Amino acid sequence: MSVGMGDKFGGAMLPNGPHCEQQCAASRLRTKAGKSAESLVPDVPRLPRVGGLVTVSRSNPGKEIGMGRLETCHEFYDFYYKMKGGEVVARPEERKEVGTGLRERDFYIDCLRSVMIALVILHHTAITYGASGGWFHHELPFSGRPSSVILSLFCTIEQAYIMGILFLLAGYFTPGSLERKGYACFLGARNLRLGVPLTAFVLILGPVTNAMVSAAEGKGFWSGSVLDIGPLWFNEALLIFGLAYCAWRTWFGAPLTSAQRAPRPVPSYGWWLLSAVGVGAAALAIRQVVPVGVNVIGLQLGYFASYVFLFCLGIAAWRYDWFRQLKWKHASPWIITLAVAGVSWPAIGALATTLNGPGKSNFSGGLSWTAIFYAFWEPFIAWGIISAWLLVFRRYMNRPSGFWTWLNRRSFAVYIIHPVVLVGISLLLSGWTAPALVKFVVTGSLSCVACWILADPLVRTPGVRRVV
Repeated sequence: MSVGMGDKFGGAMLPNGPHCEQQCAASRLRTKAGKSAESLVPDVPRLPRVGGLVTVSRSNPGKEIGMGRLETCHEFYDFYYKMKGGEVVARPEERKEVGTGLRERDFYIDCLRSVMIALVILHHTAITYGASGGWFHHELPFSGRPSSVILSLFCTIEQAYIMGILFLLAGYFTPGSLERKGYACFLGARNLRLGVPLTAFVLILGPVTNAMVSAAEGKGFWSGSVLDIGPLWFNEALLIFGLAYCAWRTWFGAPLTSAQRAPRPVPSYGWWLLSAVGVGAAALAIRQVVPVGVNVIGLQLGYFASYVFLFCLGIAAWRYDWFRQLKWKHASPWIITLAVAGVSWPAIGALATTLNGPGKSNFSGGLSWTAIFYAFWEPFIAWGIISAWLLVFRRYMNRPSGFWTWLNRRSFAVYIIHPVVLVGISLLLSGWTAPALVKFVVTGSLSCVACWILADPLVRTPGVRRVV
C-alpha cells in the first residue's frame, strides 16, 4: 500500500503541512505489517512517540484518534501499522518532547478537564434546586431544608477546587503554547478560542437563557433579557491571565526561543503549607474590598487569590515537570487535611447558626470569625482534592480511549452551551413533583448527556470547530 502526502491509510487521512513538505516530498511511504516507517524512509528524522493503543476509524478519516489529532504527515510515520476490521491499529512507544527529555501532553489531563466541566454542570444544577449561589434559574430557593443544606455543602466543596483545577490546567499549557507560536499568534489564537465564545455568549446565549427564564415566569420572552457573561467569565479571566503572562515574559522571562523545560523536585510540604496560608490571607484581604458574590466586570474577585496562584502554579508545573513527579507522599498530608477540613465545615456551619442565628453569619467578607475561617478553609481543602484528582487520573486514565477522546474534544463546547441546555431542561421538568435531590440527579444527568450530544455537531461544523 502506498501512502504519501494527502493520501489515506485505512481511512486515516495524512494531513499536509510545511513540516510534511520538508520531510516527505522526496518520497512516498510504503508500509507493511510489522515494519516501522523510519526503517523504510531512513532520512525522516526520529520523532517522539506516545504510549498506548491508537485506533483510527475509516468513518472519520484524519480526524480524531486516541492520542488526539494527527497534525502532520511525519507524526503518522512514527507508528507501526496493521489492518484489522477496517481500522488502522497502532501501538506506539512512549513519546518524549524533542530536545527536552520530558513527556508531551498526557491523556489524563484532557480527561480530568472533561470531568471538571461535568461537575460544573452539576454545580449549577445544585443551585437550581436549592443550593446557595448565583445562577440564571432557581426552581427552589436556598433554605434550611436538608436537601438545600446537602446541595449547598456539595457546592461549597466544589467551589473550592473545580475552577482551580481548570485554571491549573490552563496555566500548565500556556508557556508551551506561547513558545511554539510566538506572541502574536498566541494572542490571536487566544482571542479566537476565548474571545469569540465570550462575545457569542454575551450577545446570544446569555440573553436567550435569561429570556427562557423570563418567559417561564410569565414576564414575556424578552422582557427580562439582559447582557450576561454567565460562566464565560472563565474565558474573560484566561484572556486577562494570558495577556499578563505575555507581559511578564516580555519584561522578565527568558526569550521564547531559548526557554527550556528543566525538571525540578516537587516542592516540599513546607512550601505547600506556605502557599495555602498565603492564598488564604490574600483571599481574606481581597474580600475586605470585594466580598464573595460581588462581581467586578463579570468576575467574582473574592475567589481569585486561588485562581491566580493555581494558574501560576500550572506554568511552573509545566516548566519543572511537576505533574509527572507528583506522588502520593506529596499529597497524603493534604488528603488528611482534606478529611479534617471536610468534616469541620458542617460543624462550623452549625456553630455559626447557633451563635448568630439562621442565615445571619457572614462568610463572604469582613473580619468575622466565619469569614476568616472560610478564606483559609478553601485552600486547605483544595490542595488535597486537586492533588488526589491528578494522581488518580494519571494512574487510571493516562491511556488512549476512543470514548474519552470523543468526550474531551467536545468538552469546551459543552462548557459554552451548558447554561442554555441546563436551564431549558430544568424548565421542562419544573412541573414534575419530586424531591429536590432526585430532581438534581435526574436534571444534572440529562443535562450532561444533552450538552455533549449537542456539542457534537458544533465541533464538526467548518469554522465553528476552529473556535470550540
